[in-house]
Amino acid sequence: MELTDRKLKILQAIITDYVTSAEPVGSRTLSKKFDLGISPATIRNEMSDLEEMGYLTHPHTSAGRVPSDKAYRLYVNNMMEKHELSTAEKNIIAERLRSNVQEFDETIKHAAKLLSEITNLTSFALTPSQSEDTVKFVNLLPVDESTVVLMIASESGKISNTALRIRVPYTEEGLQLLAKTMTYTYNGKKISDVLTNRMIAHFESDIEAMSRLAEDIMPNFMKTLEDMLNVNLYMDGLTNIFDIPEYNDLEKAKNFLTMLDKKEDLTRKLLEREDGVIVTIGGENADDSMNDCSLITATYHIDGKMVGKIGVIGPTRMKYDEITSIMEYLTDNLTQAFQLEYKEK
Repeated sequence: MELTDRKLKILQAIITDYVTSAEPVGSRTLSKKFDLGISPATIRNEMSDLEEMGYLTHPHTSAGRVPSDKAYRLYVNNMMEKHELSTAEKNIIAERLRSNVQEFDETIKHAAKLLSEITNLTSFALTPSQSEDTVKFVNLLPVDESTVVLMIASESGKISNTALRIRVPYTEEGLQLLAKTMTYTYNGKKISDVLTNRMIAHFESDIEAMSRLAEDIMPNFMKTLEDMLNVNLYMDGLTNIFDIPEYNDLEKAKNFLTMLDKKEDLTRKLLEREDGVIVTIGGENADDSMNDCSLITATYHIDGKMVGKIGVIGPTRMKYDEITSIMEYLTDNLTQAFQLEYKEK
C-alpha cells in the first residue's frame, strides 16, 4: 500500500490535532477543522489504510485514532517544519541564561529549570565525566580565620568552589602564593592523571606556615578534583507530568516517576546518546519502561568540545517542532554564554 500525498496530508492533520487536543481524532473532526478537500467518508477510508500501515492506532474506548510511534518518526524525519521562535522567546532564553552564568554546575541546573519552564515537561541536564579535562588554574580565597574557598577551574570551563576548614593560621599573602604555586604545578595536567598518580607536589618554602597550609589543603584539593570528574545529572519539572493528560492515571504517573528515580540507569542511557539533537520515540527507547515516552537530547560545547547534554522526557504526544527548536537555541546560547564567561576569566 502506497503512502500517497493525500494520506500524508491526513496523517499530518491527525498529528497536529492530537498533539494539541490529546483526544483521539475522528474523520468528522478532520473534515471540520482542516480543509482537506475530501468527504468524511473518504477520510475514514484513508484513516483505515493508515491504521493498516501502522501509522495510526485505534484506542478501544474511542472511535477516533491516535498517531503511532511510526507516525511520529515519519513526522520528525520527513514532515516536520522548522519552528521559528519569536523574538520575545529568544530574548527570554538568551537573557536568562547569560544573567545566570556562575559556577558551572549551578548554571547547568538553571538551564534545566529554564527548559522545564518553557516546555512544561520534565527536563534534565547532564555533565558527563571529563577524563581528558585538564586543570587551568587554582585560587584560594579567604573567608574568615578558619575558612578558605578553594577554587579550581578546568580547561573545559568547569569551575568548582569548595569551602574548606583550615586548622593552621594563614595570611592572605600566603594563600595567594600557595594558589600561584599550585596553578604553576598543575596547569595543563589531566585531572585523571593527577588523581591516578597522586601528583601531590612538595611545596618547598622557607616559610613553615606556608608548608603546613599546603599539607592541610592538598587532601581537599584531590577530593575536589575527584568530584569534578563525577557525572552529575540534574532534573527539573518532575511534577509537570500531573498536568499532562497521559498521566492522569496515577499508576502511570507513579511508573514514570519511578523510572526517573533510577538516576544511574538514566545517566547511562544519556551518556550512550550521540552528539547533536537526538529524538527517540516510544519503542525506539531500549528500556521497556520508556515505551510510552519520547526522549529528546541536545549537547552543549566549549571550544568545540562536547561538555554535556540537556533534554526533556515526556509522552510521545509532544510538540517536536517547537521543542527541538527551543533546545537548539538554548544549547547554542549556553555554549556562547560559557565561552564568553570562560574567556573573561
